[in-house]
Amino acid sequence: MVNSKTHYFYVLQCNDGSFYAGYTTDLQHRVDKHNSGKGAKYTNSRKPVTLIFYEEFSSKSEAMKAEAQFKKLKRPEKEAFLKKERI
Repeated sequence: MVNSKTHYFYVLQCNDGSFYAGYTTDLQHRVDKHNSGKGAKYTNSRKPVTLIFYEEFSSKSEAMKAEAQFKKLKRPEKEAFLKKERI
């Protein structure tokens, strides 16, 4: 069975300036969920959120590895990554 879905690692900027990183196969739907209060608990009290970065992958595993690597970075490293890679 061939997996034709696109997998995304994405970063949101919350209303308080913090970042939220996640994984999805449907970017717009996921951002809408976060902004409706039905996304992650973290973003629920920090709405509205704005999509500031995403990267496409052919597998869930690759996308989730990118998410995990981003989450390990310190704030200044995240800012440098996003400045370089911003959409």
